[in-house]
Order: sequence, then C-alpha cells, then structure tokens
Amino acid sequence: MSSCNCSVEIESKAQRKVLLILLAINATMFVVELSIGFIAESTGLIADSLDMLADATVYGIGIYAVCKASSTKTNAAYISGVFQILLSVAVGVDIVRRFYLGSDPESLLMISVGIVALIANTICLMLISKHKDGEIHMRASWIFSKNDVIANVGVILAGILVLILDSRWPDLLIGTIIVIVVFRGGWRIIKLARNELQKN
Repeated sequence: MSSCNCSVEIESKAQRKVLLILLAINATMFVVELSIGFIAESTGLIADSLDMLADATVYGIGIYAVCKASSTKTNAAYISGVFQILLSVAVGVDIVRRFYLGSDPESLLMISVGIVALIANTICLMLISKHKDGEIHMRASWIFSKNDVIANVGVILAGILVLILDSRWPDLLIGTIIVIVVFRGGWRIIKLARNELQKN
C-alpha cells in the first residue's frame, strides 16, 4: 500500500498560485512607480518602486523554492534578504544625491500613485496572510508585503505634506524612512534564515 503527500502537494500549489499573483502585482507596480517616480521627481515613489522590485524578486525566488527542500527555501529567503538590503543602500545613495542636487516632487502624482500602490499591496497582504505562519519563504513574503503597505501610507502622507508645505523635504524624509524599513525587513529575513540554518 503506497502513501501520498496529497496535503503537501495541495499546499505547494496554493503557495505557488499566491506567489505568482504577488509577483505579477509587484512587477507591474515596479514599472508604474519607477516611471512616474522619475517624472514626479519623487524619492518616495522611486524608493517604493525599488521595494516593489525587491518583493517581485522575493516572490520569484519563493516560487522556485515552493517544492524544494527546506534548506533550499532557507537559502532562497536569505538571498532575498540580502537583495532587499542592497536595494535599500542603492536608493539611499540616490536620496543623498537628491539632497545635495535638489528635487521638485509633484505632490498630486505622489498621492495618486501612492493610493494605487496601497490598494495593490493591501490585496497582496490579504493573499499572503493565510501563509504568514508557514515556511520561511512564505514568512519572508509576509514581512515584505506588510512593509509595503507601511511604505505606501508614507508616500501618500509625504505627497500631502509636499502639497501643504510646498516643500521637497517630506518626500526626502519619507524616502529615507522607506529605505530604513526595507533595510530592516531584509535584515530580519537574514536573521530568520540563519536561525533556520542553525536548526538544521
């Protein structure tokens, strides 16, 4: 009499489906936010777009890891954490550049795109919430999605403050905060991955 891992197979298919949807949403929003971020001269939008790219990469790695061994999933999570940190540093350099060279962010574009991104990431968060206590690659996805929602609220708030105060500083400030959030999220994933590797 043979036994099957039907429940594992069903779980893997469910994870893959969720990650594919998250990948599509984040990849699309990366292109939209990056394009409008440059047009609007907004460090907040550019930072958030690169966060979307990092997340899309995380979900892509997660899809690869779904049916693999636990060690592969742990390594995938570790790589995604490192990627998040590298992107946060890159955006941080751009913020410093804009700090010295100046910028003129378009508040209405920031607010509009921020709202669209918030809706997209809220959908992502709802989809991944069922898997937030699952395997490490899914927990990593949950952390990144939660950070995205926080970042989107920040971009909207920055856009409102830029409009009210007629100043670029709220945009630079929010861009910096998003970089810190992304960096901390990446570091948290690395720590989780290290703990998993030590258990094995």
